[in-house]
Amino acid sequence: MNRRLRLGLVGTSRGSAYGTLAYRSPDCDIVAVCDLSPEALAAQQKRLELSDSQCFTDYEKFIAETNLDGVIISTPIWLHADQTVIALEAGVNVLSEVTASNMIDGCRRIIEAVRRTGKMYMIGENACFSPRVKEWHALVESGRLGEIVYAEGDYIHPIPELLIDAKTGERKWRAERPPLHYCSHSLGPILLLTGDRIMRAMGIGQGHRILPEVPIGGVDMQVALFETQKGMLIKMTRTQAAPRHPAIHYCYLQGTKGFVETGRGQEDSCLVYLKDEMEQAQRVEYPHLDPEAPEWALLPYHGTSDYGTFKAFLDALSSGQKPVLDEVWAWDVTVPGLVAAESARQGGQWMDVPQPPQ
Repeated sequence: MNRRLRLGLVGTSRGSAYGTLAYRSPDCDIVAVCDLSPEALAAQQKRLELSDSQCFTDYEKFIAETNLDGVIISTPIWLHADQTVIALEAGVNVLSEVTASNMIDGCRRIIEAVRRTGKMYMIGENACFSPRVKEWHALVESGRLGEIVYAEGDYIHPIPELLIDAKTGERKWRAERPPLHYCSHSLGPILLLTGDRIMRAMGIGQGHRILPEVPIGGVDMQVALFETQKGMLIKMTRTQAAPRHPAIHYCYLQGTKGFVETGRGQEDSCLVYLKDEMEQAQRVEYPHLDPEAPEWALLPYHGTSDYGTFKAFLDALSSGQKPVLDEVWAWDVTVPGLVAAESARQGGQWMDVPQPPQ
């Protein structure tokens, strides 16, 4: 890089991982932060060693006055589309936390703004940057699995503390998020590995026995089925309420010549079967951390996946090339979940998934 990139962060709690990486990186500076909470803002100001003039509670002022190369949007999902469009219109490139938007129209406006402004958008789907996905990609590309005909992506992650305040009963923003809206952690690796696109979706699940005091975000469990352009079937299971510890982030690819699947516990090993090479399935250990990542890249919870996401954004900014996880790809991993959630609301009928605008 010829110079250090100037980055800003909006949403300092959810975005603390990317804020930390920007602070540590030798290739950029975190020059401004924005948050509605004075307490959260003050905490990040101290941690990132920022002056008062670098801290904002007004997003539009934050974008207009800081001369940013890029902004990291880590706010509640229903704000993503508006904040993305504002940044792009101001000439600022965007790395957005998932999900791209809580509405199909929001995803459409993001694509239109990128095309109108010529600026860059990337969705921060960190599940795509785990070392395991890189290893699986090589396996798929080699043809040793054959054609992928079926996949599963289960994300069983109870977060009751992020849905409702146990002391006050106050509902938090995730309480209004249907579980199936948060689908990119499951669909992202599958679609990235297969190069496929979802054409139809259906969803079921309206039970409300575990957290009856929480609205749609507290639904016990939702399940979606998807059919892709290449004829692959995908099953996805999601919950934010059902008790399960440790949480499960399970992925399974079934090909015509074999399969790969993650474990359902905390183990890092995967099960692999290649019918032309093995008599039965074998356990394979994949690294949890990227061995090429610098020491400062390691963060709690996600290993080096956040770093991989962040590095892809910096590389795209530096090279001027579109990232793989661009605005169209963001549509592909967001809109199917929105459609599946609507299907569940209507009782489980199959629905067509709108395709990104041309």
